[in-house]
Amino acid sequence: MLHDTGLPSFLLKFDDLDLANELRIPRLERAIGVVYRPDTERISHYFVASLPDQFNAVLHFDETHAVKPLDLTEHWQIDEVPETYPFGI
Repeated sequence: MLHDTGLPSFLLKFDDLDLANELRIPRLERAIGVVYRPDTERISHYFVASLPDQFNAVLHFDETHAVKPLDLTEHWQIDEVPETYPFGI
């Protein structure tokens, strides 16, 4: 739904009651930090939530990129296969 706005990024503040009421309808929310398991994804990765009841505001970024460590020590290797391979790809 947020992607469908066509905006690359924006802030939704739920102090606007009209907006909050529009978004109060419970929807599926994907949990953060879960291990990707396609066979149980729907039941284990998603839950029903109401954005205005859970948050005061939401930041939306339509496209993100992986972060890189600030301190690239000798233990980091460029183009190293992620430790979550093949599930993290």
